[in-house]
Amino acid sequence: MNASAHQDENAARLQSLLFVPGSRPDRFAKALASGADIVCIDLEDAVPAEGKDAARAAAIAAVAADRTGRLALRINGVATRAGLADLLALAESGTTPPLLLPKVESAAEVVIVRAALGRAGRYLVPLIETPRGLRATHAIAAADGVAAMMFGGGDLSAELGVELAWEPLAAARGQFLIGCAEAGVRTIDVPFVHLADEPGLEDETRRAKAAGFTAKAAIHPDQITTIHRVMRPTAQEIEDARGAIEAFAAAGGGAVRFKGRLLEAPVMRRYHQILTNGENQ
Repeated sequence: MNASAHQDENAARLQSLLFVPGSRPDRFAKALASGADIVCIDLEDAVPAEGKDAARAAAIAAVAADRTGRLALRINGVATRAGLADLLALAESGTTPPLLLPKVESAAEVVIVRAALGRAGRYLVPLIETPRGLRATHAIAAADGVAAMMFGGGDLSAELGVELAWEPLAAARGQFLIGCAEAGVRTIDVPFVHLADEPGLEDETRRAKAAGFTAKAAIHPDQITTIHRVMRPTAQEIEDARGAIEAFAAAGGGAVRFKGRLLEAPVMRRYHQILTNGENQ
């Protein structure tokens, strides 16, 4: 299986994404060893201005050498000099990793990336990090080449003047999820930044899953185990999903009682999603 096929397979099962600084190529292998579904080399916030060129070169070399298909890049904003340099370097290299696009505020930015990269821009993940971007969530999510969207709560909380916590951003998360659901794309929640608070990470991941997020981002390898334990379906959930699907099929697709609840077509969509996620993990 080639790297492109690996990328498509890993994208379909995306439930965790681990950021690693582009300025620390010595950490790339450790990040991949964490078991994260996708490891994103960060060329934006994690890299100071004077280190952009070196980080870009190291990241592109790592992607070119990768055979797992699990490496992605977060480039700099397309409206910045560094972002344009990222796009030109990627186009010249011929590498085709999934790209995270920071601070996207309109679908036009996605069009620019697609124009610069052509076929290489087939797996794009815009980050919604500003009020303007939040208002345009659906238009951005529906743009050609967008495979998933990420809720950038860090920058958004700063713009709103609130704490980076669940409650202050609950309304914004809801608006983001509705826009993404309308476009039919996967959703990634912002990383949990308190590294020593494992119960807090578990609680926020459970809330994200319950709200409808399909993946959770991380900033440290130690967070991946907890994210997977929460985001991935349990054996009981998979067993219940199989039983519900069999019962619904046996009833000819009509409403039927199963384990005390009524099964109807809308309910079955969730059971099919659980089974798909369970089979992909």
